[in-house]
Amino acid sequence: MTGKQYSLKEAMVFSQRIAQLSKALWKSIEKDWQQWIKPFDLNINEHHILWIAYHLNGASISDVAKFGVMHVSTAFNFSKKLEERGLLKFSKKENDKRNTYIQLTDDGEQILLKLMETYEPSSNAAFSGALPLRELYGRFPDFIEIMAIVRNIYGEDFMEIFEKCFHNIESEFSEDNGKLTKAEKSEQELA
Repeated sequence: MTGKQYSLKEAMVFSQRIAQLSKALWKSIEKDWQQWIKPFDLNINEHHILWIAYHLNGASISDVAKFGVMHVSTAFNFSKKLEERGLLKFSKKENDKRNTYIQLTDDGEQILLKLMETYEPSSNAAFSGALPLRELYGRFPDFIEIMAIVRNIYGEDFMEIFEKCFHNIESEFSEDNGKLTKAEKSEQELA
């Protein structure tokens, strides 16, 4: 970039605005997330690792760290705790002995699926805060600008994994009696 096309004041206001809004939103999201996973004796990092392992189906610890936005040692240490609980298993690939990979066990998948079944939108502050916008405009707010910022910070790989997770939910889960459940194989193949 040859010359800046913004003022220092404009840059500072933007940076502080996004920082304050992000912190306020995160505090609310963190509280809701902790309440949701508490009955399963998980913390946020552990739940996030289970989520990533499910959607990436054989993620490396490096992948978990990158997509989980955590240090590699944090990803490894929390994955190790999940392995000790029988929710994850570690492996090495024959052609890649340098990286450690994680895979959900059946118990790990069952906990993750049970968590999805117990999700209650009304106890989620961010969802409740966005609901009036959905009622007014007929849809939830778009995240296109925020996603563009995140893409510029974390890269295209991050966004591809991000989108894959939500595509998986759309294609692999159905809503039955007010609960999200994993669709049967034949139902998934039809979709």
